[in-house]
Amino acid sequence: MAGISRFSIAKKDIATLFENNPLKVFGIHDIAAILDKHRGEWRLAQSMTTEKFIEELITKTKLQALTFPFLKSTLKRYVYGTATLYELAQGLKPKGYLSHYTAIYLHQLTEQIPKTIYVTFEQYPKEIERGILEQEDIERAFSKPQRSSNNVAIYEGATIYLLNGKHTGNEGVITMEHPKEGTLAVTSLERTLIDIAVRPAYSGGIGEVLKAYENARENVSINKLNAMLSRLDFTYPYHQAIGFYMEKTGYRDSLLNLLKKRGFQYDFYLAYAMQETEYSETWQLYYPKGF
Repeated sequence: MAGISRFSIAKKDIATLFENNPLKVFGIHDIAAILDKHRGEWRLAQSMTTEKFIEELITKTKLQALTFPFLKSTLKRYVYGTATLYELAQGLKPKGYLSHYTAIYLHQLTEQIPKTIYVTFEQYPKEIERGILEQEDIERAFSKPQRSSNNVAIYEGATIYLLNGKHTGNEGVITMEHPKEGTLAVTSLERTLIDIAVRPAYSGGIGEVLKAYENARENVSINKLNAMLSRLDFTYPYHQAIGFYMEKTGYRDSLLNLLKKRGFQYDFYLAYAMQETEYSETWQLYYPKGF
């Protein structure tokens, strides 16, 4: 046995652990935690640092190092074996989940195959002092283009956006076993319809949002959506935009009434920076002319 490293002796057990790990994509802290937990079991010396352990894994097992050149910083991740692009993207952030146009695609609400992947990771909980919302605040905010994340990378022909979302405790995030894209954390159908109404620019635009509402009509629970909307507790009255999309795509009056019961205190806007508009009296909502 002389001359054989301790890593080589334990290689089969190490490989089995990685193969059976529910994680597909690892950060350096994930691998450090594995090494710390199993070092004694594998009889690896204390001189085996995380960096040396990773070198051995790359050289002697199926672990690969991947680099994602985001504008804000370059992220390095490790994948054991193979992973789909969607699995790689969601693994870029702890507790990250696929959202917006990506969720539209994964829920089969569009015929498009988007070249852009949206990954949301949430902010830490924090106390926010919310003042009284005035009509002028809404008009000022929606007169400008929607703010867009610049935390973006191009990888294997896809554009990946990392979106820093408000803290919700991953409200409405589910695990999806997708037949092509793998095991994914993605917003539920109800959460997806909320998110795309809130941020249409991350969702293919209001035309794609409208199509998604139409395609979701037979499967979505508006009772669940309405309850989730209360828990998400937005400052702006997004129920007016959601109700408008529902009405335009033929949802039943009884379902529309669930949204109407939330009340109408303000005039609202379907999208940002609209030029010529029309007005829905029912939803007290401005929308693009001819939409």
